[in-house]
Order: sequence, then structure tokens, then C-alpha cells
Amino acid sequence: MGDPATLGTARAPLADGMIRVEIKEKRFGRLPVLSHVAFEVAPAETVAITGPSGIGKSTLLRIVAGIDKEFAGRVDTPARIAMVFQEPTLLPWRSARENLTLVHPGLTRAEADAALARVGLAEKAGDFPGQLSLGQQRRLALARAFAGRPELLILDEPFVSLDPETAETMIALTEALIKEARPATLFVTHSETEARRLATRILSLRGSPATLAPHAVPIKGVNP
Repeated sequence: MGDPATLGTARAPLADGMIRVEIKEKRFGRLPVLSHVAFEVAPAETVAITGPSGIGKSTLLRIVAGIDKEFAGRVDTPARIAMVFQEPTLLPWRSARENLTLVHPGLTRAEADAALARVGLAEKAGDFPGQLSLGQQRRLALARAFAGRPELLILDEPFVSLDPETAETMIALTEALIKEARPATLFVTHSETEARRLATRILSLRGSPATLAPHAVPIKGVNP
């Protein structure tokens, strides 16, 4: 990996609010996983990352989120970041409401209940995650992410393993929440349909070690 002094750091964004990612190299032991991955995400822009399974998409997201700091390069991000994982990663011994208020200590009970209502869980505030269906757990994870008013939202295949009807509900909900809150959004998906529906731009990882394909695919303008 090289001199530890070259390892990446997550810092506050520049004055223009752009999120900048420049990963020169990411290794797991001697195995290079990512190489020369560089891109920007503008405020309120939604960027999809696609590519084959195992190529390093989730690793890229973890670097941007600041979870994985063992890489060569630099990532400039805002202070408020929320990440939604493939699995809901909820606190099983806490209620739905407490899953919001414990993560966001400044959130009032009324604000937490309003966040739950926005994702259709108004009647589930006192329920524990084990009492919720998988679709409801995913909605709770979304409510928790948006309750922190993120400037950058990171989604790691949040619709995977859902049946088509539940997935459609989740996609529509996510689309509405992004339009309302307008965070910069970076998400991973295997679905071209999901990418084209949610993203303003699609980036594709290819090769070994993975790097970005030569041209990003523009989808649409930033949602007004």
C-alpha cells in the first residue's frame, strides 16, 4: 500500500460544495481492488455506481463514507453523511423510534415520529425491528438516514432481495425522499432500471483492479 502518510482521509468539502473522490489505489493485502477512481458529485446530484459483483462497488462506498480509511488518495465530503446498507443494520433491542433518536440524539420524539410517518411507519414507532417485515425494516433504515438531514446520502443496494412489489414501493419512496431533502446521493445497484430511474448520472466500474469506464452515462438533469 505504501507509506501510511499517503493513506486517504475524508475532509470537509470545498466552498463550492462539490464532493470529490480521488482513489489512487485500494488494496486488500497484496490484492489491488481499486485503481485511479476519480469523480465528483455535485450538491443535489444522484450518481449511480454499477459493475459486476465483487468488483469493489461496496468498497468504494465504504471509502467515501469514511468507514474504510486504508487507501491511497483523498476524499472530500461534507460533515453530515448517512449510509443505508444492503441489510438494515438496525438495533434489534430498541424500538423503531429509538432507532432514530439514539443515532440522532438531537432528534425530538415528535421529529422521530414525523420521520417514521414519512416512510409509512407511523403506527410502528413502538415496535421492535424483529416485529417488522423486511420491507418495513428497509423503510426504517431510510427514515433513520434522512432524519439526520444528510448532505451526502450513500446507498449500498438498498433494494436487493426484495420482491418486485416491495422493491417498487421502496424505489418510489427513496425517489420522493431524495427529491424532498435534495442530498447529494451516491448509490450502488446491479439494476440498470434502478440506475436510470434514480440517477442523474451513471458511473461504471470495470477491470481488475477496478477503475471507472471511460465515459459516464448522463441520464437527466438534477431534479428541480
